[in-house]
Amino acid sequence: MNTALSQLDQFRKFTKVVADTGDFQSIKQYAPLDATTNPSLIFKAVQKDEYRPLLLRAIKDQPGARPAEVIDALLILFGLEILQLIPGRVSTEVDARLSFDTEATIAKARKLIGLYEQNGIARERILIKIAATWEGIRASEVLQREGIRCNLTLLFALPQAVACAEARAQLISPFVGRIYDWYKKTNQRDYQGAEDPGVQSVGKIYRYYKKFGYATEVMGASFRNVGEILELAGCDLLTISPNLLQQLRDADGVVTQKLSVAQARAADLERIASDEKTFRFLMNEDAMATEKLAEGIRLFVADTVQLEHMIRGAQ
Repeated sequence: MNTALSQLDQFRKFTKVVADTGDFQSIKQYAPLDATTNPSLIFKAVQKDEYRPLLLRAIKDQPGARPAEVIDALLILFGLEILQLIPGRVSTEVDARLSFDTEATIAKARKLIGLYEQNGIARERILIKIAATWEGIRASEVLQREGIRCNLTLLFALPQAVACAEARAQLISPFVGRIYDWYKKTNQRDYQGAEDPGVQSVGKIYRYYKKFGYATEVMGASFRNVGEILELAGCDLLTISPNLLQQLRDADGVVTQKLSVAQARAADLERIASDEKTFRFLMNEDAMATEKLAEGIRLFVADTVQLEHMIRGAQ
């Protein structure tokens, strides 16, 4: 009888596992600490028959409401269901159309937290997801001071990560797979293991944070293969899709820690500035980060708009 621990079980010794899904059955199956959602995952979920009642309930509970308001209610319904299945936190995303509007992002975050609190959920169990634009990062700075914890998403470069840490964001979500996609397409070559540019980016951010003592948590996201995940063993958290969680559960190869605080503190690193001019210049210099941030916002907006169309059709 094979009693070896699965790679998933071994991985949990080094890194907190988060489920990247809006599917309740997957969350039950893999027992993650936290769970993350986004507009694309919610849109995908409500197309399934088992989640249709949540959509209809959100519409019924908001008679005559604009689709954007129904979406807020729907996000909360998903979050409430997920929180019954996990011991930790759920991430709920602000409308991506507000990515360049600091005040509107703050207002939306306050509304979402208020809706959770009306349902008896403490704000400590919620992470408000905000795109890591300069405007979004400034919004998170205000919200964090109010005790509203933020997850800065669509993060592709160290300048974004530094600005988030200086703003004292609770957590960041650097997108490993989308970085990999860009370099694979641009350079017409595949990347494996430690040479993966997405893996390297998260490693660089992790080392910077631990070297300089930032409290902001690093949660790698958007993975394309198990190899990327294994190369980040030791990262604070990783949010992983159900299919990759299953691959880790099915495999029993040895998992070794790749990132550690001790190694990071010994690294020879220099601080970079986090003022607006430096942020915008460094982002402009990074074609990958600029393009993937813009594309990510567009994709989330597109799925939000499609969800609004679905709501109008059902109202």
